[in-house]
Amino acid sequence: MNLIKRQLSITNQTIILFLLILSLTFSNTAQAFKVYVFTDMEGCSGITGSEQIGGTRKDEGKKFMAEDMNACIAGCFAAGATEVVVRDGHGGGTNVNAKLIDSRAKLVQGPTPGVRFKDFDGADALILLGYHAMALTPGGVLAHSYSSASIQGMWLNGREVGEIGVDAAIAAEHKVPVVMVSGDDKVCAEAKAWIPGVITCEVKKGTGPQSADIVPVEEAHRLIKQKTEEALARRKDIKMIKVKYPATLRWDYLPKGSLRTHNPAFKPVDNPRRVEKSGDSVEKLLLGK
Repeated sequence: MNLIKRQLSITNQTIILFLLILSLTFSNTAQAFKVYVFTDMEGCSGITGSEQIGGTRKDEGKKFMAEDMNACIAGCFAAGATEVVVRDGHGGGTNVNAKLIDSRAKLVQGPTPGVRFKDFDGADALILLGYHAMALTPGGVLAHSYSSASIQGMWLNGREVGEIGVDAAIAAEHKVPVVMVSGDDKVCAEAKAWIPGVITCEVKKGTGPQSADIVPVEEAHRLIKQKTEEALARRKDIKMIKVKYPATLRWDYLPKGSLRTHNPAFKPVDNPRRVEKSGDSVEKLLLGK
């Protein structure tokens, strides 16, 4: 009889252990989430002017960009992310050395025709890393709206908009909230105006189109990781922005040969060439699909 009781006890303990393991496995699966990090360069920590973007100091700018990516990736995994996709989103998308990027994340580089966020499916949150304010923002570091050489301004449904608002609208079309934005103080203010509840990470204070008071780079990296973790902890509370459809996107184009909008000598054009399009997708309007 004692032997039977002992065997039953062992069997019950085995069942309980099995159920516990099953419960933990299910719990971990249920909490799995994917983060998409779209990274521009102008708003990265340490960057204050055009020479670091495409001039004689561009290698320095690329290094700063990679370091910000890695700080954000570290924050994503510390917050419990199970998948992280990082998009090299500046210019042609081939800025950072892939060997320098945390191998836990998937890096997307090069052109992605027809889509703004390649491999976006299944994402639970979008982080806009290293962003800049919209064109002609007073004091905004390297402020522009998609093209500093050709676009003086943009409007979405009659509201002046930059890359923050447009990208947040595109993300909403894919049912993904923008949870965190990093860059200078001007883009952080712009993000808060467009995305209520968004977490912002200020890595510098813009003092002009080609100047800024920067947070020490190592401190900026710590801040990016911290804000990433905070944003992802609140990812279910931050709402997607709402856009009325059909949406209307308007561009004010500069004449050929104009100074770039973040050139300190730039003067707004009185009669820019205006193009306006309406449709059922902001992404399609932006990309001309």
